[in-house]
Order: sequence, then C-alpha cells, then structure tokens
Amino acid sequence: MDLPRLGVTLQHFGPHAGPDAVVTVARAAERAGFHAVSVSDRLLTPVGPHWTNDAGLPESAPWDVLEVLTWAAAHTRRIRLTTAILNTIFQPPVVVARRLATLDQLSRGRVVAGVGQGGGTRLAPYYIPEEFTAAGVPAARRGAGFAEHVAAMRACWGPDPVEFHGEHYRIPASKIGPKPYGDGIPVLFGAITRRTVERAARIGDGFVTTAVNWDDTRTQVRWYWDAGGDGTVLVSAFPAPPGTDVSTADFIDGTLRALDLAAEVGADEMHLATNLLDVRPDRQADMLEALAAKLDLPTP
Repeated sequence: MDLPRLGVTLQHFGPHAGPDAVVTVARAAERAGFHAVSVSDRLLTPVGPHWTNDAGLPESAPWDVLEVLTWAAAHTRRIRLTTAILNTIFQPPVVVARRLATLDQLSRGRVVAGVGQGGGTRLAPYYIPEEFTAAGVPAARRGAGFAEHVAAMRACWGPDPVEFHGEHYRIPASKIGPKPYGDGIPVLFGAITRRTVERAARIGDGFVTTAVNWDDTRTQVRWYWDAGGDGTVLVSAFPAPPGTDVSTADFIDGTLRALDLAAEVGADEMHLATNLLDVRPDRQADMLEALAAKLDLPTP
C-alpha cells in the first residue's frame, strides 16, 4: 500500500506566526522532500457570549492565505503551494482568480487551489455567519452560488476575451490576466457533507477534508469515489493533539499512524497540521527533517 504524499501547514496564526516562521518551516519542508506546504483560511474570529468555539478554532485570526503563500514561494523553488482551504466566496471571482494566477506565475506553476464556501454546514460548530456579514456576501450564496463562483473564476483563467453571465456573477467581455502558468491551477473543493463531497466529485479536481474522525473521513472518501470523483483526495491530519508541545519521537509516531490511516481510507495526500502545535518553528523544522529521514523521503 503506497503512502500518501506529505505536506505541512505553515505557521500563519498564533504566537509563533511571522515571516521568519513561514520561511523556516517552508524551507525545511522543501529541503526534507515534502510535496507541499499549505495555509488555511479564516476571515475573522467572533467575540461575545454567544461564541463558544466548540471546534477549537484559533482565537487569533490567521494571516491572509495568498500573502503567506507568496512569501513562502519567494523563499522556495520546488514545493507545491496549497490553499487548504481558501474561502473564495468572500471575494469577487475575478479578484480571487487574478490573485491565484499571479501567485501561480510568480511560483512558476506550483499552486493548488483548495477552495471553500465559508464554514462547513449550519450544523457544524465552526460555521461562522459573522464572516458572511463582514464580507457583504449572503449566506444563501453557498451551494449553487458557490459552484457558479468557481465557474466564473475558472472562466477568468481561460482564453481572452473572458465573458461570463450567471445568476449571481457577470463578467463583461474583457481581457483578464495573468493566466495561470503552464497547464493551469487544480481546484480542490473543501467538503464535509455528502452533498458537498459529491459536488467536488462532479466539478472539482479533487476534494479536501480534515480527519477529525477517521471513520467520518473514510465515509467521505467513499462518497467521493462513488460519485465518480477521480482527482486528488487531500486529508489534513493531526500528528498530536492541538496545543501540545510534542517531542520529536511522539510527533513521528503520530504522523506514521496518521499516514497509515490516510492510506487505508484512500487519500492521495496528507498535510500535517503542525501549525496547531505549541512548537517553535525551528523545532518544527528539526522534526520535519527527522520525519523525512525516518520515511527516507527523496530529497530535491
């Protein structure tokens, strides 16, 4: 059984966040032979008595996804740059399409766009309606409106003149650039429910989920294949409980267990949520290199 490709999430929020942390972890991951680095999106963190944060989201709002990946791109040469995920629905399609294509050009074709529609589901503890209010986007835009948003974004990457006429988004006949580098940008859909996973299978180049519970993840992957999906399945996983200062040995053991589970459910790629650990960036770099030696990853 082949193990999934490995990625790592960069330090883009919390006490260890900063430009040096991003460079330290990104360079270590590339040096060690990892496939990708990734950054996740969160527009804001609510305050007030109604906010219980049952899902354990970061209390400090993460830095902007594309700016962090641009900084990482400037200090690396090979490693893939993944948004896992970017809530594109909070920006006009033409704006986010140009930003992603610009990063793809600057990095010479290393971008993978994991996209989402904000939150997960109204039943999930990390659904944040305040984000829609702040972005000026109705929550009802999710679903079919999100699918249209992605279609408009992809239209911007196509040949000029670009023109798009949908129910929610319209782009007059225009020249829009830059275009993506090379063969284009893969679009993976953040998905949790059966409906969103099946949408990813129909119109995405893959889907992204988080292995909070591996039984749920196994079910989601099965939904994806049953719906005809044939793209990349990317799973974010926890090598140790969030907020812990884990030893290198425990980090490696936790990662190996997660890798086995990710392979068993059928994931193509697994990203380690090391940004959730209470571990300094320089120690994270050492841990990634020790893990790579354990796995005998091929170095660039």
